[in-house]
Amino acid sequence: MSSSDDYVTQLALRAGRGDRGALTEFIEHTQDDVWRFLAHLAGREYADDLTQETYLRVLGSLPRFAGRSSARTWLLTLARRVWIDSVRHDMARPRKSAAEYDDVAAGSPSPDNPNTWSEVIDARTLLDALPAERREALVLTQVLGYTYEEAARISGVRVGTIRSRVARARRDLIEGS
Repeated sequence: MSSSDDYVTQLALRAGRGDRGALTEFIEHTQDDVWRFLAHLAGREYADDLTQETYLRVLGSLPRFAGRSSARTWLLTLARRVWIDSVRHDMARPRKSAAEYDDVAAGSPSPDNPNTWSEVIDARTLLDALPAERREALVLTQVLGYTYEEAARISGVRVGTIRSRVARARRDLIEGS
């Protein structure tokens, strides 16, 4: 753990004991990482809501946080669960019809229409095409800079699984570009 992680962990422990100032500082030190992680997993358009939901869960969970892992690892594990729950919720909802997707695809490029192909086709498209578990492993290790060990703890899998997912994600990105 880095000294920054140690500090954030201490903030979380103090916040769990009711220190409001520590809670505010904990959120300030971690919200950018949580937002970026969720933006990569779910998309920028959902990151704000998912980040808010993550911190709502944090408020209820902080008193039980014991510091067995870094607070950042614990927090991103909660964020991951929030994302998974949102995916499950979305899967239970009715899908758009093919005609609705065709309407988006037919849109002409304009600054007013964020759903046009000219703005959609970029590196994000390649990332989005990855299976969720590969995208998660790649984002944690290559974008957010977590070690393979930390990424494994966040994802709840073994280190070898993270290594394999990152390698496969890289291969998929190369083949897809």
